[in-house]
Amino acid sequence: MFPKVICGCYDDFFIMIKEVITIQPRGFCAGVARSIKTVEDCLDIFGPPIYIKHAIVHNKVIVSDFKKRGAIIVEDVDEIPDGAIAIFSAHGSPPEHFAAARKRNIRIIDATCPLVTKVHMEMIKFIEDDVNVVYIGHKGHVEGIGVIGEAKMMGVEVPIIESVDDVAMLPFEKNEKIAYLTQTTLSINETQKIVTALEKRYPHITTSPAQDICYATTNRQKAVAMLAQKVDIVFIVGSKTSSNSNRLVEVAIQNNCDAYLVDGVEDIKEKWFSNKKTIGISAGASAPEYKVREIISFFVDQGAKHLEFIQTEENIQFTEPIELTRARKKGSAIHLSTQGK
Repeated sequence: MFPKVICGCYDDFFIMIKEVITIQPRGFCAGVARSIKTVEDCLDIFGPPIYIKHAIVHNKVIVSDFKKRGAIIVEDVDEIPDGAIAIFSAHGSPPEHFAAARKRNIRIIDATCPLVTKVHMEMIKFIEDDVNVVYIGHKGHVEGIGVIGEAKMMGVEVPIIESVDDVAMLPFEKNEKIAYLTQTTLSINETQKIVTALEKRYPHITTSPAQDICYATTNRQKAVAMLAQKVDIVFIVGSKTSSNSNRLVEVAIQNNCDAYLVDGVEDIKEKWFSNKKTIGISAGASAPEYKVREIISFFVDQGAKHLEFIQTEENIQFTEPIELTRARKKGSAIHLSTQGK
């Protein structure tokens, strides 16, 4: 079950690994859990094939599993057949994608995370109020493309800020109305540096009442910072395409701990373990828990002790997409009418 790549000399290597420490919260956030269940339910209700516009979440293990079950991943609405079932991913989409799909009678199931939708709504409100908006995020990231797409639809170009240096390049005058919004999966510390620079240049700058970096990103970064103080090396389970998973690796490194991003136990390399006795494990918001458990089991089976710490309790849940609820009701009505015949 486990790969040989981790170990060239099993006995000598594993005798050094004394503890595996995991920390909560980790793994699926409410938005990811909702989007994954949406795909599972659509496969059950409608049957394959179903189309997913962009990877439902940024995790190659989950995407691969759904492909095997009949989901077809596309990047462009034009790749979806007329009248097909199409799930729009958790990261959100620009409004023109929705319009293009509706024009071709594509049945949209919108799995956008509600916390991403919140940022879309904030963008629209600021622009309607004639406020200049800047967006803190990673250029080319699908979440930002969706949010900024709201502004483009309204004829407004919104600058993207990736670093403190970008603040000096902004075209707005000091006395103009201005607000900032952020991608939901950013580094808390790095984002605060950018916000501080914005506030220095524009002392009157505003933002949304509730911060845009989501609760799950915040909680997982705090947990990994705590974990990094207790171990010699940290593994973050997640894919390279996952923004929030990459930020967790950065947090561990910033706390003076070696850290690596892995999709699973198969990615772990023996060379990372020189003089290491304690291993820490967490997971990005789109990483499945069973991949974490495989790593825990691998080391426990070699004699390591497993400890778990809880940094924050999470109990947030989101309701399913309204389109899915309607599909269930329609299916129930058809079933009842059939029974009556």
